[in-house]
Amino acid sequence: LSDCHRRIERFLQALQSVAAQLDSGPLDDEHRAALENALNYFREAAPKHNADEEEDLFPKLRKLTSPCAAAVLGEVDRLEAEHKTADAWHRQVEDLCQRWLRDNALPAEAVAELKRLLASLSDLYRAHIAVEEEQVFPAAQAGLSAPELEAIGRSMASRRGVPFLPASGRR
Repeated sequence: LSDCHRRIERFLQALQSVAAQLDSGPLDDEHRAALENALNYFREAAPKHNADEEEDLFPKLRKLTSPCAAAVLGEVDRLEAEHKTADAWHRQVEDLCQRWLRDNALPAEAVAELKRLLASLSDLYRAHIAVEEEQVFPAAQAGLSAPELEAIGRSMASRRGVPFLPASGRR
């Protein structure tokens, strides 16, 4: 999950960089590829990350009765709401960037909206990732059994169509 966070940060930074460098277009091959790669990540991989949390991790955390888990459950509800907010903003970013890719330019008001959305996403992710990595993931590590953590890992691998490698088999 933390590896996914690094990719989210990297691809969001790529979108922000293209928007800042070009301001409205035209797109050269390098910037076009950066936009397409980042959009593809947020369209294809990011929803799987949300599913990892919402379908696997969070439900298991909600079943824990330890004080450590109880302390993060309110955060879990907020994090799920933030996923919905981020999804909506990503749809708007997708629309604007697809327009940019199609027309090879964006009107000034569209560029301003794109930059605003990307800044909002950056702020949301900064706080969101901090809560997950500093509170939620440690609570899961402390409260969930090895078989429960393995089940989450298996589900994540299945969602991506890749083989599951138990922690002892990773390098």
